[in-house]
Amino acid sequence: MIEGYLGSSKLKKVGQLIKFTKNDQDEFLKCSTDPVYFIKNYVKIVNVDRGIIDFEMWPFQENMVKQFHENRFSICKMPRQVGKTTTTVGYMLWCVLFNENYSIAILANKGPLAREILGRLQYAYENLPLWMQQGILIWNRGSVELENGSKIYAYATTGAGVRGGTYNLIFLDEFAFVPHNMAQEFFQSTYPVISSGKTTKVIIVSTPNGLNQFYKMWTDALEKRSSYVPLEIHWSMVPGRDDKWREETIRNTSEEQFRVEFECEFVGSTHTLISGSKLRTLAFKSPLREGDGLTIFEEPLKAVFDENNNKVSPDHLYAVIVDPSRGSGLDYSAISVIDVTAVPYRQVAKYRSNVVSPLVLPNIIYALATRYNNAFVVIEINDNGQQVVDILHYDLEYENIFRFENKQKKQQISAGFKRAVTFGLRTTEAVKKMGCANLKTLVETDKLLISDFDTIAELHTFTLQRNSFAAEEGQHDDLVMTLVLFSWMVSQKYFKESTDTDVRQYLLENERLMDFEQEMSPFGFIEDGRTEEVVVEDGDVWKVEDMTKKGYFSSKL
Repeated sequence: MIEGYLGSSKLKKVGQLIKFTKNDQDEFLKCSTDPVYFIKNYVKIVNVDRGIIDFEMWPFQENMVKQFHENRFSICKMPRQVGKTTTTVGYMLWCVLFNENYSIAILANKGPLAREILGRLQYAYENLPLWMQQGILIWNRGSVELENGSKIYAYATTGAGVRGGTYNLIFLDEFAFVPHNMAQEFFQSTYPVISSGKTTKVIIVSTPNGLNQFYKMWTDALEKRSSYVPLEIHWSMVPGRDDKWREETIRNTSEEQFRVEFECEFVGSTHTLISGSKLRTLAFKSPLREGDGLTIFEEPLKAVFDENNNKVSPDHLYAVIVDPSRGSGLDYSAISVIDVTAVPYRQVAKYRSNVVSPLVLPNIIYALATRYNNAFVVIEINDNGQQVVDILHYDLEYENIFRFENKQKKQQISAGFKRAVTFGLRTTEAVKKMGCANLKTLVETDKLLISDFDTIAELHTFTLQRNSFAAEEGQHDDLVMTLVLFSWMVSQKYFKESTDTDVRQYLLENERLMDFEQEMSPFGFIEDGRTEEVVVEDGDVWKVEDMTKKGYFSSKL
């Protein structure tokens, strides 16, 4: 018996001489030029029923390997249990065997999962004939290094794992299950690694898991906004999966689970503020540019003059809505810039950061607001927003900040300088409910067009939580809240006068308002012994019970 690496007869040690037959030589040469042939004939897997068997590739798995081999960037949307990871393992094994100094990073949402994938590769390697193997230099749970200089590492999907390294191939397994913010940070930190070489491959394989970075990258690939080549596999391409199998699987799971795990639909949460049917139609735009938290979709439009210097069209009007945070790495400071010149309103820019200091945020607001034609600015002051407002107004001397006053215990935009007037909007229960109701109407009737992917993603997880709408656990709603505040603002008399736009009238003239008695029940007011009053139309201040009578809100939750 031949004593190999660390005494193992299954692993070749460095410098170990193996006698090649003529057939071995022919096979080695054939495998070196054809990864599909190599995988079909030499990669072994463990079958639950049959034990150790050859990897009998299905046609779509062969196509996967060909796509990986022929393209630098591949993204695959695939159902569960179709051998996607095993197929990729086979291709990675071919890469390190038949290429010198080839470096691979295997990444999964958790480190143990990445090491489990490496374990599959190690198992396949152990079952190769010794004459095909390279000598082993390093062989452990987290890395493998071969005599030909090729290396394989297993990491969790974080920027720290691959930062500073040089890789020929980066494999991201089940990328949809990496939290959205981590996925974004990963690509920001690893882009220099990817771009450092002209041939570096990136393979992304996953089953969908809601709207996240994987969804964005998949959509960009389909619409040719990126260099990634998309590959989609349907469950019916797997032998033995037919309608009978589908029905049985649904009986044992659920229709929704089947849609996500096998139909590969990007299904969001239930009980969302915006209807599911509408959410599925929302399409994000490619930004003109982005960086440092700022994303620009449209440049500000200035006044147009004819040859006689007569104004043909005025400057566009913009609103800058701000939801500040503490900048401590948790919640985000969020800004939406919206063109309010005419209906439909359009989101033209956004800013989002969870590290920006409240002392720095006013400068960002100032730069955005002045850039967008001295835009109206609305800042939420529930937490540390008052500090942001004070710096913007008093230190930076920005004047176009909406003021607010309490009139009969209810906030409204003010045009005056009364003692009770404040710079900044406090998000009360009434403001949020009115804003959510208006936002639902504006979005579902296409009167507010959302351009930003992150904003749309937040809407997919902005769901009914007890008596109000909020982000699901582990998610964020900072960008959505800027739209909630905006939607509350557009119903205000002073806003209508300032922009010469009356949203309610527009809606009434063009479409019937939805039946809030049925559709808007989550926005009903809780009876807490207090009488609240809400401004909803010009010159009218209605009590809650009056609004209920008019059908704007349900009195029951």
